[in-house]
Amino acid sequence: MSLKILAVDDSRTMRDMLTLALTGAGMEVTVAEDGVAGLEVLEEGGPPDAIISDINMPRLDGFGFIEAVRRIDRFRATPILVLTTESAPELKARARGAGATGWIVKPFDPQKLVRSIRMVTG
Repeated sequence: MSLKILAVDDSRTMRDMLTLALTGAGMEVTVAEDGVAGLEVLEEGGPPDAIISDINMPRLDGFGFIEAVRRIDRFRATPILVLTTESAPELKARARGAGATGWIVKPFDPQKLVRSIRMVTG
């Protein structure tokens, strides 16, 4: 059974890169352009095996998105990996406090991303 991944990023290029990398690894990918759209996807569809989210996005940033996801009972245990250009320790700590499972800095290595997803989905 293939893993179902929700990728939330405001960059179309990044969404396309994630889709290419993850579908190439046999995963099913759903994309959303920001946190608001990501929450809409979660409400409409079945639960993903993992979520990948950018931090800097319009309407609802990654921190707000992660906090909102964690308030929904059925997604409390869903792994959330932050994928961002940011690397400041205080932002990593803030993301962990919001409920993020891990942190990956862009540009990403597709193989490492796939390994990270497989590691957090057990």
